[in-house]
Amino acid sequence: MTRRRPIILGIVGDSAAGKSTLARGLVNILGAERVTHVCTDDYHRYDRKERAAIGITPLRPDCNYMDVMELHLERLHYGQPILKPVYDHSTGSLVRPHYIQPREFVIVEGLLGFHSAVLRQFYDVKVYLDPPEDLRRVWKIKRDTTKRGYTPDQVLAELDKREADSQNFIRPQRDHADIAVRFYPPLGAAPEQAGPHLNVRLVLRPTIPHPDLTYLVDGANPTPGIRLELGRDGGRPVDFLEVDGNVTAEHAEQMEDAIWQHLPDLRPVREDQFGDYQDRTETRHSHPLALTQLLLTYHLLRKYTDAAHIPFAPPVAALSRLQSTPLPD
Repeated sequence: MTRRRPIILGIVGDSAAGKSTLARGLVNILGAERVTHVCTDDYHRYDRKERAAIGITPLRPDCNYMDVMELHLERLHYGQPILKPVYDHSTGSLVRPHYIQPREFVIVEGLLGFHSAVLRQFYDVKVYLDPPEDLRRVWKIKRDTTKRGYTPDQVLAELDKREADSQNFIRPQRDHADIAVRFYPPLGAAPEQAGPHLNVRLVLRPTIPHPDLTYLVDGANPTPGIRLELGRDGGRPVDFLEVDGNVTAEHAEQMEDAIWQHLPDLRPVREDQFGDYQDRTETRHSHPLALTQLLLTYHLLRKYTDAAHIPFAPPVAALSRLQSTPLPD
């Protein structure tokens, strides 16, 4: 008997770039029973106290077990379970590992997921989150003071300490993404005041096929607040998909309907079940975020449909039986 191998989405970005927020919406759309979530930040080699004593940041590859990360991603790619390390961000401690069995979709998010060619070969879709630095700083201060017990001054000091490693190890991974996502404030708006009205710009590279949305932006009646343009990114031809933060619910729904038409195997989910994010203790909704999550769902479902049927590895019990069977003389 054969089964489809898992479809793996990689989401990479700097600390507090919005990786977990993006992933949560995808889980809600696809269904939690179909998705396995893995954070590559769990592969830290040192806990928070050890990093402080050594003077190293978790953004450096040598601060992480990159070789174990590669082995585990390969196992997940072939539908095999892993015993994943766990890093508790609230305490900065390394705790008991978790047994992970991959489901139909595996979302892998973290700081260094695209760092090596070995890692990159196992993803079906690669996404890089690229918010402006001033906006990311606002997000990191809000998150780390609310959830991780830091003061604003401590967060800012840590950001300054990490800047060189961000530049050397995190941002270069953008070049390997199929889709680069940038949420940014409208012109003249301060990052801390933009809230749900952040615009989004998606760089759609031709490394994977994208849905045809041209009829939304071409012709006599283009959808207001949504633009699709040809251009270049890093010297390479790409499509730029822009969604304004003030796009109306009606016009956002037009684009949602267009994407849902490309997802015949998935029952539409109401937008109030995705597109949400946390602003300190308050839950807010963003149409550009919802549309981004829905577009990524399209890519996962397309890969799922196209994936070849290959046998999973034998269960562990079967392997044990094979190993215990004596060889013939």
